[in-house]
Amino acid sequence: MVVTSTSDGEQLTPHVFVLFGATGDLAKRKLFPGMYRLAAASRLPDDYAIIGSGRHSPGSDDEFRKQVEQGLRDSVSDIDEDVLSDLVGRLSFQTSDADDGADLAAAVLEARTRLGDDTQTLIYLSVPPSAMQPMIGMLGREKLTTDARVVVEKPFGTDLDSSRELDAALKDVISEQQVYRIDHFLGKEAVQNILALRFANGLIEPAWNRDHVVSVQIDVPEDLTAEGRGAFYEGTGCFRDMISTHLCQVLGFVAMEPPVHLDEQSLRNEKAKVFAAMAPLDPKRVVFGQYDGYLDEDGVADDSTVETFVALEAFVDTERWQGVPFYLRTGKALAANRRTVTLTFRTPPMGRFGDGDFGPNQLAIELSDSPEFAVSLMTKRPGPDMELMPLTFNLDVGAEDPDDVPLEAYERLLLDVMRGDQTLFTRADEVDRLWQICQLVLDAPPPTQTYAKGSWGPDEAIALPGPQGWRLSDG
Repeated sequence: MVVTSTSDGEQLTPHVFVLFGATGDLAKRKLFPGMYRLAAASRLPDDYAIIGSGRHSPGSDDEFRKQVEQGLRDSVSDIDEDVLSDLVGRLSFQTSDADDGADLAAAVLEARTRLGDDTQTLIYLSVPPSAMQPMIGMLGREKLTTDARVVVEKPFGTDLDSSRELDAALKDVISEQQVYRIDHFLGKEAVQNILALRFANGLIEPAWNRDHVVSVQIDVPEDLTAEGRGAFYEGTGCFRDMISTHLCQVLGFVAMEPPVHLDEQSLRNEKAKVFAAMAPLDPKRVVFGQYDGYLDEDGVADDSTVETFVALEAFVDTERWQGVPFYLRTGKALAANRRTVTLTFRTPPMGRFGDGDFGPNQLAIELSDSPEFAVSLMTKRPGPDMELMPLTFNLDVGAEDPDDVPLEAYERLLLDVMRGDQTLFTRADEVDRLWQICQLVLDAPPPTQTYAKGSWGPDEAIALPGPQGWRLSDG
């Protein structure tokens, strides 16, 4: 047995990585760059092989290697030629589909035999939702899932029924302990920092509840359009792509109770309790939008009503959060590209300071690669009179400790799969409950309203939080 000690002192056995969708956009933008960075940081095993797979071959293995190499040169700065050469030299490609995976199974067996008896197989399924279930069936028939870890990309089904069918197909061939339902938002350093901010600071945790917080906003606007992803959006839409996955998972971290331990069982149990306490979404408090020009994108139907924008109000009926609205907003072609969680705190009686327009205290958490926090307070304006002025404290974690470089989300999550750590992956009961919460909207979706590119979405969505408005706005 060959065991690798990583730069962090971890022990990793040899691995065979089987990447479905290895010639696709996700692999080019995220998976291969993540693997390159892990290799550059000595966080991959010394002995490993990468087998790409899909219905259509990119050509010979050398042609596949050249394609991956060019993608890495395009997306990674400061390439280490030795690391790059070593990584691409371990690549090969084997065609397969839902009906025939025999050649792929033989390729995996050959690689496992070459690397040793204790080799771990890691299967990454980056395939469309429609192809997921048949592909899982093939993996089971070919016994590729035996003792393997299987990473499943979202969305996990397209509604409650299909998600249950997908879960049943998975459970036919593997156990829940082998499934890694990946949601890259949970791999972000800043999302994990929500836990540290809350549970490690006595100044904050006592105020993290309905007695002090008026509302919570989880706001993830994107300034990019759906260009190049029109066909994907036509089959999925913004609600399935973002709400039932990323934004609800962030809500789970914000709203959970303190876990007994910071381990995978305790954290996921508390997150699941949040979703169990969430009220099903009210379609009357959900706004769908579609940006002007979406119908001109390649792969989009001329009469499409698919939403590229969603804003909604949600409630978590726990003692901590009952009555506090959670406002979620996300969409394409909006006025900014941000990922911001904002807690707005109750305002004390301000009459003693006159009749000025005093805004509330807010804590804003930027879910960027390097976590940033902003705290909005009121203080006395310098001068002879007792007048108030707003003051904002900003903290950039990266600037405070520039020597520590955060792992990119896919980099972190790939490492966790190799470790066998499911903490930041979604459990089956979470997925099922989130589809229950979302199903009313899928059954009776609100009308899709148009909005201008570069705006903040439809007027109805802008007005959704009431007079307090959105923290990210034109105002």
